Amino acid sequence: MHRISYLLTDGFQVLSLATQAVFEFANIAAQEPFYTVEHFSLTGGTVRSSLGLALDTQPLEAPRLADTWIIVGVTNPLPTQSSPQTLEFLRRAQAHARRTVGICTGAFILAEAGLLAGRRATTHWAYAHEMQRRYPDVSVEPDRIYIVDGAIWTSAGMTAGLDLALGLVEKDLGADIARSVARKLVMHHYRSGGQSQHSEMLQLAPKSDRIQRALEHARKHLSHPLSVEELAEVVNLSPRQFSRVFSAETGQSPAKAIEGLRLEAARLMIEQSRHSLDVVARETGFRDRRHMREVFLRGFGIPPQAVRRDARTPPRS
Repeated sequence: MHRISYLLTDGFQVLSLATQAVFEFANIAAQEPFYTVEHFSLTGGTVRSSLGLALDTQPLEAPRLADTWIIVGVTNPLPTQSSPQTLEFLRRAQAHARRTVGICTGAFILAEAGLLAGRRATTHWAYAHEMQRRYPDVSVEPDRIYIVDGAIWTSAGMTAGLDLALGLVEKDLGADIARSVARKLVMHHYRSGGQSQHSEMLQLAPKSDRIQRALEHARKHLSHPLSVEELAEVVNLSPRQFSRVFSAETGQSPAKAIEGLRLEAARLMIEQSRHSLDVVARETGFRDRRHMREVFLRGFGIPPQAVRRDARTPPRS
């Protein structure tokens, strides 16, 4: 039996508790009570979420053994700091646990305890740069769903915790059980840890239907040249009008936005398929493999080969 212990603080983000459904349905899929779940806080008793949900917890008492500790984040991690007792407990507990996990801004608590020093980690995109500023000895990767570095797992914000929990299940019980759980939870797609936190279409967020239509056209025809003239014709504007309206609504030029869509599509193809890089470059509209590499280095800081390698590398336990 695998004991999972959640560490909560007042103001915790309630969506983090949704990860417990992953372990519940893993038990059902495995046809045995593989996981048990408990809740803890520093002094025990009632802990309230940011929305006011009250949850009863047990106090942290050494020695408290668990196979996996999951540190739950709060909605805003910046104003507060963890108690010295909590940080000391985590340092001791991490030495005995199989894994220590920070969901969303729970990574800040792990960093405070020194457990992320010299490691790769991620957190909610809105706080990633602040985390890097506060903890320069941590290699913060702000554009990842979750990261596994040895026995430390960290996830991006909100629903990314579900992907991390499925990653834990896959590590413990295998890919078939993880896929079964994802289907039962009606998760459209189980995202690997290397995937981006962002959708380029969401980030552009055009205000009008006509610019949305142009972007949808571009997304469906990335292998085409996609000139301004072509996109303008789709929405019945002159090229000059289209460029002006597009930039006003998205904050980017059409060329820059299309490059972002190509980059996102290429990364997904690299992560999720076995197509050669030449095929990926052609299908997503880059001039050739070399051009795609240049754009990857500019956009992600790593070449396409590194993205494929990360997607195929199994998590370290």
